[in-house]
Amino acid sequence: MENSEKKHPLIDVWNTYPGTRKEKKEILNTPPIERIIGEMFAIGEFYYYVMNLTNSTLSHHHENILKLHGLKEFPENLKEVIDLTHPEDIPFVIKAEQAVIAKMLEIGLEHQLYIKSSYCFRMKTEKGNYELFHHQAIPTLEDEGGNLVQSINIHTNINHITKHNPNTVLVSGIGPRNDFHQIKIEDTSLSAHHSLESLTKREVEVLSLIAKGYSGTEISEILILSQHTVRSHRKNILTKTNSRNGKELLKKAFEWGII
Repeated sequence: MENSEKKHPLIDVWNTYPGTRKEKKEILNTPPIERIIGEMFAIGEFYYYVMNLTNSTLSHHHENILKLHGLKEFPENLKEVIDLTHPEDIPFVIKAEQAVIAKMLEIGLEHQLYIKSSYCFRMKTEKGNYELFHHQAIPTLEDEGGNLVQSINIHTNINHITKHNPNTVLVSGIGPRNDFHQIKIEDTSLSAHHSLESLTKREVEVLSLIAKGYSGTEISEILILSQHTVRSHRKNILTKTNSRNGKELLKKAFEWGII
């Protein structure tokens, strides 16, 4: 197919990011997928693929992409993945990527390999309907000039957890970075906003880690808190969010864009 047929709506957005290489380049490096997956969050059926940011070609697909979307062949270009996205969600995805770029410029391009972005949108499944997926992206390779040339995208079907899109972008740090930035693209329900606003910054951090499956001991080590303090935070979070258990807390964490 000609390049013009491969163009997708995110190309123009990414071209505004000075950290992305514009000239097309074949990338031979295979990113450390096992390490990346270990740092990503996936609850439910998921898949990943590696993307060449210079020409939007895809490689190293996880086989689940075929099953979850009812595909016969692995998509070769990001346009084929975007074509699976609900048409009504495309404007949100564009705004979400614009928000990620703006936040990355604020954080600093020198940190771009340690920043993960995530948000939700609906995708067509093998059943022919649209279900909510959680999208995570992490840059994995720079060229000699510090320009991004490769990333890994992970898509997780979370329709069994919630069907509500919080219209929120999360930009967070991995590895040595502890960034945590929530960007609201559109207003959501006032009740959810009010409940989230009632949490302290520390409680939001604890909630994010609880939702990702970390134990109390692990959370205390990550945040350098005593286990007693972590238990107190968890109790306060359950009370403030009106959640009876961890399952309800996980659902709300997705709906509020905390993970």
